[in-house]
Amino acid sequence: MRALVVGQYGPPEVLQLREMPDPQPKAGEVLIRVKAIGVNFADLLQRMGIYPKTPKPPFVPGLEIAGVVEKIAAGGTLPEGLKLKPGDAVAALMVYNAYAEWAAVPLRQVYRLPAGMNFDEAAAMPENYLVAYHSMFTMGNLQEGDRILIHGAAGGVGIAAVQLARARGLVVFGTAGRLKQDFLRKSGVDHPIDYEKSDFVEVVKKYAPDGIEMVMDAIGGKSFARSYKCVGPGGRLVVYGSSSAAGPDGKPSWWRSLWTKIETPWFNPRKLMGRNIAVIGVHLSRLHSRGGLLRGELDEIFRMYSAGSIKPVIAKKFPLAEGAAAHQYIHARKNIGKVILSVK
Repeated sequence: MRALVVGQYGPPEVLQLREMPDPQPKAGEVLIRVKAIGVNFADLLQRMGIYPKTPKPPFVPGLEIAGVVEKIAAGGTLPEGLKLKPGDAVAALMVYNAYAEWAAVPLRQVYRLPAGMNFDEAAAMPENYLVAYHSMFTMGNLQEGDRILIHGAAGGVGIAAVQLARARGLVVFGTAGRLKQDFLRKSGVDHPIDYEKSDFVEVVKKYAPDGIEMVMDAIGGKSFARSYKCVGPGGRLVVYGSSSAAGPDGKPSWWRSLWTKIETPWFNPRKLMGRNIAVIGVHLSRLHSRGGLLRGELDEIFRMYSAGSIKPVIAKKFPLAEGAAAHQYIHARKNIGKVILSVK
């Protein structure tokens, strides 16, 4: 098979298209012919070597795929509620090894697609919508009328969070750059914030002097501390990434990564208790052992898709061989929505 390999940590150009042995599924795994691959910011951090527990090169990056079941290895047990056979269209969550023409995936991480969902949409949904749904409703227990600030509201997780918030009747604050403000307004963000010219803390406090119910922050560093200022009694700060550790050129910078860690605040449990505030950490790749939980969440997400309440936004598609260009496109913050790698 062909696969995109990180030959060494570095900028997007280190991604190399190589011939590799086809994966052989073991007991409890399914072999999938990949049709589309979702590109996540975590993939960029993997390529730079600053994602938690990134393997040493060479390795194949990537977290999610969509494709067709080729083979189900003998000896495994299907998760409750999953009916699967060769030829079925599926999406799958992975930890690595997504940027390839074939993938062997544990059955607990495979999901049948609902009717009408194409492979591009399927590759755009699991990571982004599960992070948003798990943060907002499983961990955060948001209710109709609650207020949420979503950083990067024109990105993959951001758009998913905005759509889920609108479907559940939340009031939405959203940040993005100047060129993406029209998109925020059209997508239903109640309070679009141009982070290039406005202080998001001041905007939130203008409309909610006592603070809001949730902030979703994947920027990291000092942004966590400033987002914390927006949360009021009973509120939650959700942290699920650290994009500030990566520069716009896509080159690894140990100084930038270190400085992001230095600027990351420490949250004192006594102060959290005194303010009635929760800080919630979400790392989807560390939740695969809770397969039943994620399956229930994605089942609900797929039901909302089938009902027309949510729909992924595809920013741009790149052939598998142009993975480096796809990564640079995201580093340059050009994407509104999900970037997809297409596999022929």
